[in-house]
Amino acid sequence: MFRSLKKPNYRLWAAGSLVSNVGTWMQRTAQDWLVLTQLTPHNASAVGTVMALQFGPQLLLLPWTGFAADHYNQRKLLMATQASMGLLALALGLLTLTGIVQLWHVYVFAFLSGCASAFDAPVRQTFVTELVGDADLPNAVALNSTSFNAARMIGPAVAGLVIASVGTGWAFLINGASFVAVLASLFLLRVSKLHAHARARRAKGSMTGGLRYVASRPDLMAMLAMLFLIGTFGLNFPIFISTMAVGVFHADARGYGLLSSIMAIGTVSGALLAAGRDRPEFMSLLVGAAVFGLGCTLAAIAPSYILFAAALVVIGVAALTFTNATTSLMQLSTQPAMRGRVMALRLGVALGGTPIGAPIVGWVADHAGPRWSLGVGAVSGFAAAIVAGYAMRRRVHQLSLTEPDARTLLDSPQP
Repeated sequence: MFRSLKKPNYRLWAAGSLVSNVGTWMQRTAQDWLVLTQLTPHNASAVGTVMALQFGPQLLLLPWTGFAADHYNQRKLLMATQASMGLLALALGLLTLTGIVQLWHVYVFAFLSGCASAFDAPVRQTFVTELVGDADLPNAVALNSTSFNAARMIGPAVAGLVIASVGTGWAFLINGASFVAVLASLFLLRVSKLHAHARARRAKGSMTGGLRYVASRPDLMAMLAMLFLIGTFGLNFPIFISTMAVGVFHADARGYGLLSSIMAIGTVSGALLAAGRDRPEFMSLLVGAAVFGLGCTLAAIAPSYILFAAALVVIGVAALTFTNATTSLMQLSTQPAMRGRVMALRLGVALGGTPIGAPIVGWVADHAGPRWSLGVGAVSGFAAAIVAGYAMRRRVHQLSLTEPDARTLLDSPQP
């Protein structure tokens, strides 16, 4: 389950990332709390707008982010993006501590941070291959998710304590300082031990080459359709958790932070389960999407804080099962020189739909209630499961024309 940690470069990266991830979750929690309770009168639509501005650049900058991931030195590019996000966090923290922060400031910083993250995310995902090689890629992807979601257990709870004791601005400053750890790990990597793939050659049309490549792959198109549905309407946890905590269960900052940490129990469990598998299967996408829909349904009808927290664990396991499977399947079935552009497209579809979905989900929470917004998430999960079922049925039909035992080949990620 932890075999990638045997590699010194990956151990360095994992240690730095864990520290930075804790800070990232502190900032996310503090940012949503700041907008929901200090800068607006519990306005979920404003939280949705922040999410839209933060994740919109994933789609807006898609041609350039994928191009950068495939053509430039990934280690140096990560240093630049991580440093940028750290400086932005420090600046927002100073504005908040001095008491001059306004809602439009949060909007601006969310957008700028989103631009840096748009370049960072596809590089960070494909850089894992350079750290461990193709053989251990699924394990390393799962361990990365374990680290990210282990930090999710710690960060929101710590943020709740920090907000309640010394104020929201300190959570931003702590996040800014945490980027020193990941920058140090990148600096200390043994470059000679990296499993570097040849960079793609610059040529006319190389930015759109990823789009043409994915369009020729029905399996990748099906995964992108599922990611769009769940990413746009389902992965709006800042809205779901904050509005349910404040509007339904009347929790304070500690109670809100605790809910986010409890959800991480599920996401860590899902990530560890993925780490124990040798290779992801397409069936994992169907199961993950269906259970995600079920978890959102249970959360929407939960009569108490405790039962809502339990439903968040189910949602966490399902979400990580689904997202990890798409990450590994799409990388392993893609040519190395195309991986940056394909992963940028994956992230653009999964997160770039947030400018559409987050304001809609926020509007539903404001006008129909937080429980109905979770109902929207449930529908997205069930719809994605239907897409997976259709893709699997189509795959069986195509293989049955050439292979008598097509069903045994169903989970092959090859086109």
